[in-house]
Amino acid sequence: MQHLDAERLSLLALGDHAAGPEQSHLDTCDQCALELAELEYTVAVGRSTAGLGELATPPEAVWNRISQELGLGSAPTAPEPAPERGRETGGEHPHVPRFKQRRRMFALAASIAAVGVIGGGTWAAWQTQQPTQLAAATLEAFPSHPDAAGEAVVVEDRDGTRQVRVQLDSRETDQGYIEVWLITGDASALVSLGVMEGADGAFTVPEDIDLSEYVLVDVSLEPDDGDPAHSGDSIVRGELSEA
Repeated sequence: MQHLDAERLSLLALGDHAAGPEQSHLDTCDQCALELAELEYTVAVGRSTAGLGELATPPEAVWNRISQELGLGSAPTAPEPAPERGRETGGEHPHVPRFKQRRRMFALAASIAAVGVIGGGTWAAWQTQQPTQLAAATLEAFPSHPDAAGEAVVVEDRDGTRQVRVQLDSRETDQGYIEVWLITGDASALVSLGVMEGADGAFTVPEDIDLSEYVLVDVSLEPDDGDPAHSGDSIVRGELSEA
């Protein structure tokens, strides 16, 4: 069997399964086995850096060099000279010296590993930017609004800002406006979070509000009478439970 070409060795280094003849060749060919081991090491080093934290954006020159090594540039290239008659290519590209193929193999493996590292770093960064869910509540309807339903979640951003996010399913909104409240467990105190427009909304929780005390999320129907107090006409209400 001829030597394995550069692209195939790169794919094997990235985890592709070797077919029977390929594995047999690797078991007996020191040259291909060594090149595969070197490529596997390159890939392993690249992948092992995925958890090292925030990654800097590589300079454009790095990508240009990778593109040149892989022959991905758009500039036309001169045709290669015809191969000498009777010359054995050993499975290599017929007009590319073996050392150039090795450079292309390492560039290919390193670039794919780098894409994996950057992708992993981007995913990790995206995860760390997502708010943390602290609590949630199912909002149940009051007798005067039997067809209503809702959900509420409390989330905390990385900067410590807390929000109550409310979703409400109710058609009885044409008599005034909808307001979202936090109420203590014994109903001795309450605080308005704001007016809800539409079927959902996000409301910042004041810094001095202790969510271990203000455990009830209430959504009320308020008349447009200028009175900031709770109307007493709750649409839905639910108790927060830790996530």
